[in-house]
Amino acid sequence: MAQSKPEVGTARRTVIYIDADACPVKSEALKVAERHKLDVKIVSNGGIRPNPHPLVETVVVADGPDVADMWIAERCGPGDIVVTGDIPLAAKCLEAGAAAIRHNGEVFTLANIGNLLATRDLMTDLRAADPFRQGGGKPFSKADRSRFLERLEHLIRQSLKV
Repeated sequence: MAQSKPEVGTARRTVIYIDADACPVKSEALKVAERHKLDVKIVSNGGIRPNPHPLVETVVVADGPDVADMWIAERCGPGDIVVTGDIPLAAKCLEAGAAAIRHNGEVFTLANIGNLLATRDLMTDLRAADPFRQGGGKPFSKADRSRFLERLEHLIRQSLKV
């Protein structure tokens, strides 16, 4: 069921969408959302235990590549915040007018998304050309978690001004 866009002259309530597969900051996002009384939609292909919190809706989509991403991209809009590590999803969310943030607190913007997409594509090509190329990034740290909380709070305060 698609979320309808608000009619002209009606206020739209901010929603936090969490691309839940491999998301290490679900509980942190919920704590910040709870403080601001914001709805949270935790979206995955399954394997996520439903959260009983009244502000949380656990959305399980069909199996398949990018199904959860498409669900989020089709529903997010101005004032919403999307928590994701998926750069193409972040680009779609920015196009829709939503804010997007990585688990480590890096905020996706219209100014940096093109560069991030290009780098992602380049790294995909390099890995395909050299099957022995070792991938992986640095481990998730306490500093990443702290930066995420600080920047999510900032994004929420910005969205509530809209």
